[in-house]
Amino acid sequence: MAIGTEFKPTILGFLCNWCCYGGADLCGVSRFQYPPYLRVIRLMCSGRVDLEFIFRAFAKGADGVFIGGCHLNDCHYNPEGNYDALGNTLIAKKILEHVGVNPERLRLEWVSAGEGIRFAEVMNDFSMKVKNLGPFGSSEGIDIAELQSRLDATIQLVPYIKLVERERLRVPVWTDEGYRKFFGSDEFNELFNELILDKLIMSRIMGFLRVKPVSAGEISESLGLDPSEVARHLHDLAQQGLIWFDESQTLVAAA
Repeated sequence: MAIGTEFKPTILGFLCNWCCYGGADLCGVSRFQYPPYLRVIRLMCSGRVDLEFIFRAFAKGADGVFIGGCHLNDCHYNPEGNYDALGNTLIAKKILEHVGVNPERLRLEWVSAGEGIRFAEVMNDFSMKVKNLGPFGSSEGIDIAELQSRLDATIQLVPYIKLVERERLRVPVWTDEGYRKFFGSDEFNELFNELILDKLIMSRIMGFLRVKPVSAGEISESLGLDPSEVARHLHDLAQQGLIWFDESQTLVAAA
């Protein structure tokens, strides 16, 4: 009888040098136990975790992504460093959900350098959740290649998303409650749909067209999009000079 192999998830962790990394170090010195699934990248500040880092980690097959920083209002560089991490994480979760990735695979926590046992508790909990979700793509029910294609399209859009975040999605109050209230509001959802979601769909269409010329119907079927929605986005892309029709009325991406 074949013996099944236990799933051991790969979790990529971005840890703030001054707090969470110190907490992880104290956790090790104190011999607090947690599963050995975490692969650590140390950064000077959790606010340095770019959206691209998150999406690229999943595109490369990480089963979970963990971000650990200083407690809010204890940032070692300026008052907003870890608020940037909070905002980026909430935006990333929203985007991941729309491209089909379970947002529970991404987690943000605040851990100080003196909280070794808290670090162990957080990692035990998150490791168990990721393990229960299974390998990347399994809980999503989507083919890995398709998920990677969607994430690649999202990565192409990151510079635009960062500009939108800077200009239109700034939170006026630096509190955890204020951030979570704003990013869970109808106002944010409207802005997200208007400024990000449409561009994300167009990025997916462009990624599909760069592989080979196709018809509008093939785009709709392959990407699981409504034909009227595809037609609207194709019209916008054509007006921008990003696509054109060849002699057989097949869509082609501009060089």
